[in-house]
Amino acid sequence: MSTPEAMEPPKRITALALGALGIVYGDIGTSPLYALRECFTGEHGVQPTHDNVLGVLSLVFWALIIVVSVKYLVFVMRADNRGEGGILALMALAMQRKRGEEVKVRPVVVTLGLFGAALLYGDGLITPAISVLSAVEGLSVATPFFQPYIQPLTIAILVGLFLIQRHGTAGIGAIFGPFMLVWFTTLAVLGVKEMMTYPAVVWAFSPMQAARFFMANHWHGFLVLGGVFLVVTGGEALYADMGHFGWRPIRWAWFTVVLPSLMLNYMGQGALLLRDPSAASNPFYLMAPSWALYPLVILSTGATVIASQALISGVFSVTQQAIQLGYTPRLEVVHTSAEERGQIYLPGINLAMLVGVIALVLGFKSSTNLAAAYGIAVTATMGITTGLAYVVARERWNVSRWVALPVAAFFLLVDLAFFGANAVKIAAGGWFPLVLALGVFTLMTTWKRGRDILGNRLRGSSMPLKTLLESFGGDHPPLRVPGTAIFMTGNPEGTPPALLHNLKHNKVLHEQVMLLTIASEEVPHVPPEERVEVIKLEEGFVRVVARYGFMEDPSIPDILKRAREKGLQFNLMGTSFFLGRETLIPSKKPGMALWREALFAWMSRNARSATAFFRIPPNRVVELGSQVEL
Repeated sequence: MSTPEAMEPPKRITALALGALGIVYGDIGTSPLYALRECFTGEHGVQPTHDNVLGVLSLVFWALIIVVSVKYLVFVMRADNRGEGGILALMALAMQRKRGEEVKVRPVVVTLGLFGAALLYGDGLITPAISVLSAVEGLSVATPFFQPYIQPLTIAILVGLFLIQRHGTAGIGAIFGPFMLVWFTTLAVLGVKEMMTYPAVVWAFSPMQAARFFMANHWHGFLVLGGVFLVVTGGEALYADMGHFGWRPIRWAWFTVVLPSLMLNYMGQGALLLRDPSAASNPFYLMAPSWALYPLVILSTGATVIASQALISGVFSVTQQAIQLGYTPRLEVVHTSAEERGQIYLPGINLAMLVGVIALVLGFKSSTNLAAAYGIAVTATMGITTGLAYVVARERWNVSRWVALPVAAFFLLVDLAFFGANAVKIAAGGWFPLVLALGVFTLMTTWKRGRDILGNRLRGSSMPLKTLLESFGGDHPPLRVPGTAIFMTGNPEGTPPALLHNLKHNKVLHEQVMLLTIASEEVPHVPPEERVEVIKLEEGFVRVVARYGFMEDPSIPDILKRAREKGLQFNLMGTSFFLGRETLIPSKKPGMALWREALFAWMSRNARSATAFFRIPPNRVVELGSQVEL
């Protein structure tokens, strides 16, 4: 008989797997709304003949097995960065190289990782638009009366979704999992109902059907992969959300609920097409009996809203990671839950996404048109994930090249096949996520490069701290005043420019001077005991180094509390924070092109202030300005 302790892990895994249904599998779980339809009615669709239907179904099945079941759930999810997943976490893991080889590989790794992250912004815009549109379009299946109202209703739902982001999803998030369980059950029931009318559809499980499909359709058959890929577009979310649930519950949910439900539904749609080829216009909704059509539209809309929520939260999370890794300016990050660390809301990003999603709905008008823009970004991201996972396998795990290379090459071949099939849709809409990704990539790299140049300029005009401290022992030491002064500096070795300006203009120095450096580590979380390091120097100076992971938010009050616990004495009411505020002037000095320097200066002016971002008491802050030529 099992003990309660032995029973606890399975219960815990089951609870987490239920939660994963609502967060991880929303995107891939709503693909049946449009994926198979696009294979037969899209721009490059094939006729729904008997052989074509079985061939497409076979491609769908083996795409789910190879891309999701094997690539992501077996291989990629092993590459966790201290439990966290996602393209930036994978990039950070790949950059943790052996010392002698770091410089050679790092630029390639960073470029791949940043462009992969930039592509996710396009996915985050298109997924809500295509998912909700495809769900609401079910109303037109019931009656043409609703056709003029599909776009306004879709926009209304999306506006409501983005407006509730400020309140967080902690309250309603608890129902996401059970709701999606009902959704996947409905998918399975609809599929089984149709399969019973045409049992021969199970022949589609044979890979020979896919092979015959390619031999019969040649180039046209290859282009159909662009529609087939829509069934795996949510695969990257499995890896990105690994930190919330862990790999075991995500795998358990996939193999016990999601994969069987998806395949039963796709097989059911195929059985319907084999029985009635004219149903290709919308096979998902036409599987439902007439009395169930409106409830199914409501259920589908709820499922697509949950899928959209997962993508929106994913964009927030990626942006937070980019800020901490130094690739994005400081933005306002609001924590909407005191219990859940990952529940965040970024007002600026939320507004930009809302405008972008509405523009997509108005511009593309239907989910079929949006399908042309969908896929290209995700295929590129998946290919980048394969490349970065290979780097991790070789450099972090010391896997033999003769083992890692064939495995990576096989998955990359699959990724490139899907990418090639989607590339022909660039002119029809696939350009949008690529242009958006290029813009985001430019912003990220410009900010990172600009910060490096600014740091070099400031270091060039500064002096070593040791030299400054030695100067205090001369005949004219500075006047010391009571209290503690905290100077924030990104250079743990040099003297903060704000300190030099204070000495130059005010000609005083506090009794205790704290030089505070906040360092972002290439790991998601830093253990609490390693958070703060206190180093006492001469002349009343003390250096404090606070380390944060890329999934964490720095907090000055928390840093000071931990510094006090390590023996540092100070009175907060007698403490002043001295911050530097640089006015950036583009110049022709070596560094970046003038237009990028101007872009960096604009980003810097619009970044959130250090006072607000680091939660510094605003009434204790003194800002000292200077001009810096880039």
